[in-house]
Amino acid sequence: MRGPAGVAAVVLLSLAASAAEPCSICRCGDPTFNALGKAGYNVRGFRFALDWERYDKQEGPPELQAEELVEQRFTALVAYGFSDRFTLQARVPVSFRDFHELEAGEVHDSFTTSGLSDPELSAQLRVWASPLSPLGHKNSLSLVAGVKTPFGQNDYEIDGERVDEHAQPGTGSTDVFAGLGALHLIDTHSTLFASLQYRHTGENDFGYRYGQSFLANLAYERKLTGRIDAVVELNFRHSVEDQESSEDVPNTGGTILYLTPRLLVDLGGGFVLRGAVQIPVVRDLNGVQDERAVFNVGLSWIPGSR
Repeated sequence: MRGPAGVAAVVLLSLAASAAEPCSICRCGDPTFNALGKAGYNVRGFRFALDWERYDKQEGPPELQAEELVEQRFTALVAYGFSDRFTLQARVPVSFRDFHELEAGEVHDSFTTSGLSDPELSAQLRVWASPLSPLGHKNSLSLVAGVKTPFGQNDYEIDGERVDEHAQPGTGSTDVFAGLGALHLIDTHSTLFASLQYRHTGENDFGYRYGQSFLANLAYERKLTGRIDAVVELNFRHSVEDQESSEDVPNTGGTILYLTPRLLVDLGGGFVLRGAVQIPVVRDLNGVQDERAVFNVGLSWIPGSR
């Protein structure tokens, strides 16, 4: 399946990249599904994607003392399919963060950081697939595993002083993740996908460890026209509290559920334009936190597609 239908069905299949981002500000969903769709998994050769994302979060009571973070992130993705079963992926993000410290409802300090975030490498392996039925039904099951490298900048300083951990472009830790994804082709126009993933975080050189997280996704993709696909997703995340020097960090971790509508437009020549918004619909976060809507715009290119 090519074009937006291809882009919309699998990106889900890859649990692979559920955000190279610390769990206290961890993204829900599956960036690989967002970026490449079904063509991200069952096509040989190279695939490319470039994404912009805006994230907004506040930790702590603003009437006392709080931190507010607005991040804009650009992520380049390169994937190579050695066969229709095995794919390797690399993601390289660059982060721009506006950080505000609030005291008694007023901005006490404000600054901006930018730099390389944490590159991520992952592999996908399809372990089972049913034959395609006469009605177009097909099921498949895939395993994904990867590592988030510690190469992102985690020692950002202003006036000779290291800035707050959450303002750092990178986490400075090595994290590993693994997951399972199941894809069901309902017919030639629609696809259902479900995935589970666990991410285990490491400790950086400054004694900070972002919370381990469990992620689950459910998505339905439908071809609307020859060039337009629509996707609706439920993105779930549960993460434990961050730790600093082996002590729990307040106002971090918890559970959140997003509803995510997405639109994909086939521009021709293998290019697909994508847009989505993640809307938080259920929040059960530890302490005082406020996670707001996440906006995403991206462009994918699958050479050889029409």
